[in-house]
Amino acid sequence: MNDRVNSDGRPTPEAFLRAAAEEGRGRLKIFLGAAPGVGKTFEMLSEGAARQKAGADVVVGVVETHGRAETEALTRGLEILPRRAIDYQGRTLTEMDLDALLERRPALALVDELAHTNAPGSRHPKRYQDVEELLDAGIDVYSTINIQHVESLNDVVASFTRVRVRETVPDSILERAEIEVVDIPPDELIERLKEGKVYLPQEATRALSHFFSKSNLSALRELALRRAAQAVDAQMLDHLRANALGGTWAGSERILVAVSELPGSEELVRAAKRIADAAHASWTAIHIETPRTRTLDEPALRRIAAALNLASTLGAAVASVPAGSVVEGLKSYAADARATQLVVGKSARSRWFELRHGSVVDRLTRETPGVAVHVLPLGATSVGEARRARLRGSWGRPSGYVWTTLMVAAITALGLALFHVLDLGNVALLYLLPVMTAASLFGLRTGLYAGLVSSLGYNFFFLPPTGTLTVSNPENIISVFVLLGVAVATSQLTARVRAQADIAAISARSNAALAGYLRQLTRLNDVTEVARAACGEIADLLGVRVALLQEADTGLSVLAASETGTRLEIMELAAAQWVWDTAQPAGRGTGTLTASDWQFQPLLGGKRVLAVLGVARDDGRDPVRPDQLALLGSLLDQTSLALERLRLQAEMRDVDAVRERDRLRAALLSSVSHDLRTPLTSVLAAASELRRSVDNPLLGTIESEAMRLNRFVANLLDMARVEAGALRLNLEAADLTDAVAAAVHDTRRSLEGHEIQLEVLPDLPLVKVDPQLFHHCLLNLLDNAGRYGDPGTPIIVRAERKPGALLLSVIDQGPGLPLGREAEVFETFKRLEGSDRAISGTGLGLAIIKAFAEAMGMTVEAANREDCAGARFSIHFPERLLVRGTDQGIEL
Repeated sequence: MNDRVNSDGRPTPEAFLRAAAEEGRGRLKIFLGAAPGVGKTFEMLSEGAARQKAGADVVVGVVETHGRAETEALTRGLEILPRRAIDYQGRTLTEMDLDALLERRPALALVDELAHTNAPGSRHPKRYQDVEELLDAGIDVYSTINIQHVESLNDVVASFTRVRVRETVPDSILERAEIEVVDIPPDELIERLKEGKVYLPQEATRALSHFFSKSNLSALRELALRRAAQAVDAQMLDHLRANALGGTWAGSERILVAVSELPGSEELVRAAKRIADAAHASWTAIHIETPRTRTLDEPALRRIAAALNLASTLGAAVASVPAGSVVEGLKSYAADARATQLVVGKSARSRWFELRHGSVVDRLTRETPGVAVHVLPLGATSVGEARRARLRGSWGRPSGYVWTTLMVAAITALGLALFHVLDLGNVALLYLLPVMTAASLFGLRTGLYAGLVSSLGYNFFFLPPTGTLTVSNPENIISVFVLLGVAVATSQLTARVRAQADIAAISARSNAALAGYLRQLTRLNDVTEVARAACGEIADLLGVRVALLQEADTGLSVLAASETGTRLEIMELAAAQWVWDTAQPAGRGTGTLTASDWQFQPLLGGKRVLAVLGVARDDGRDPVRPDQLALLGSLLDQTSLALERLRLQAEMRDVDAVRERDRLRAALLSSVSHDLRTPLTSVLAAASELRRSVDNPLLGTIESEAMRLNRFVANLLDMARVEAGALRLNLEAADLTDAVAAAVHDTRRSLEGHEIQLEVLPDLPLVKVDPQLFHHCLLNLLDNAGRYGDPGTPIIVRAERKPGALLLSVIDQGPGLPLGREAEVFETFKRLEGSDRAISGTGLGLAIIKAFAEAMGMTVEAANREDCAGARFSIHFPERLLVRGTDQGIEL
């Protein structure tokens, strides 16, 4: 969480900035449902009508009633904006008129189906982007969405419904919206489906046996309710931060687990995971960096890193927070995160230790009201190790004691030199200087040592009788103890101030480093330069060796490194490849491929891995210390953003180049084909006239080749029309038997030497096609089979009924298609070498077939024959293109 409330109770600048960004922006309300038919559109229209009745200016931007009478009735009385017509491949599509709605500027716009994909030619590809523009204009919007269209839940829904929707909405849209769940029990929705209130009866029967099963609906309902609860909880936390309100506000559970250097932290993480799963709650693993953290040895730091890595693997958010003490850090973070449950471990401590230092668990229980504290005992083996860890480094460095002794000696010498002008009280004050200096530079224990030595020096050199530790005057005894007490208190305060200053300095250095790194990356416009800058900067900040890898022709290779000549061994390359394939960390310090000396992290852009970054240390320790994890994560995020920016820029340049190339190619095709058609018409007319007066077999050749060339020119024109989107469809019912017979007749010269076997049954249903375009498809399929089939082999034209579809195939007998590359034959100007498609040709015929078929709502496929050598090209007619019985009325 980046926008927390300040420790003094004031909102953070981030909260103010986000509130300012919402000023003047419209309010979005989403009606969320578990499945179609729950009544989202009905509820949206009802609330819109209520708002209008209350005096609001309400306009329907777009609404999909799906023929439901009760929904259509609600639209009466509401102003409905006319839709905008868009011509696409011969069809007229309608979409919401965004410009008209912006010009109309109502107080509230009703926009149905937020996840809808707009027709090509619209300003935005997605309807939710239209809604964003309306909100930016200050217009409130009501919209609807089903839970399966939420981007983060797409995979989850597909895992049990076996249906993956392609129209999704980013989670960020829901996070900024008010959500109202429109919910009905699964049994009631199934009844509505059976009554035909959701789909037509025929479609309803199929839906009940697939998507609309009771188990699916129950799971979808749970997801919808849970996602709405998460959105409400996030909005509540934003409001609390923006208004600096305290308290946990436990609308939902938020779990925090404290990770330390003690053995047993991984057990704490696993326990927190179980608690979070049982409560369906978000959870965070946190390590508090205290001044003592800098004194920990390598095994202790490794245990912290292992516990945090485990938590990240299990799905927790991970944080490493500097603080003066563990209790202060946990209290502050728990308050900012509004944690409702805290999981901590308790090791066995002696009574004497708890009397001197207190109990962390007891303080947390007393000082975190409203937070349930789960205390888990650490294993017995961890107690001894914890005691040894406390002893190691707790007394400071030996050099600190040496310097402290020298300072006390110097103050003693100064006091002796000035004793004739100073009284005993002033000499005692001089001894506070080494105490404060030692505590500030070397820590609390060294400051206490300075206080003790100062007291002894003051007693030995200045209190009578001098030269002994005996004190003759009782008043001087009090002075010694007062000096010692002041020294102890001063050491405590100075050490605390030093610890807070160190924490502030660490935070300032991290922020400054991130800001400088970001400025450096924004100036770079080359991937290699970004990689070099990333390696150099991360190496300097973390004190490690760094390498950045990207995919090359032979696999992953080092694009840049902090040290010249960096080479990775087979083990390191295997770990890096695993990271590239799985988008998960690997290597030393992680839970995967730990034998590697390097730790590799993925640099992610969206859901793809852009590069892999590796870090290593020369001394063989874990590459990243626990206190560096947060900084490394921020550096990785900034590097990923820079690489993603460059990737998108490169893609835009490629798209512009492709568009320009396609425009020039379409213009060339159109020009050449038109210039060829006129002389071809003359040639065919002259050959026809000559045939009346001259009987020469060459005339047949002239006519045949001229007709073939004319067909080639027609293909050029057709491809130009397809790419320009200028196709005009005229769908009508057609008989496959007649259509195939006409195409065979027109390609009889191309099919000479081949027996045509027609396997088209007369009782097949009629199909809805554009007769001219479908004729072109059949001509190209038959011409392709005649030219590429082996001489003397039969060509089969077969139409067969499949469940919910009809399949028309043209089958030849020849070498066939290269395995695994069958779909490539439909690409424009594509000719596959090493197959029967490599015979001379333009590579346009099959591409035109695919374009025409898809324009009419059909699909095409190519495959090798199973019974013998040869290829099979098929056109797939879906159920909606079939006309049953004698009913030839076509609803377009």
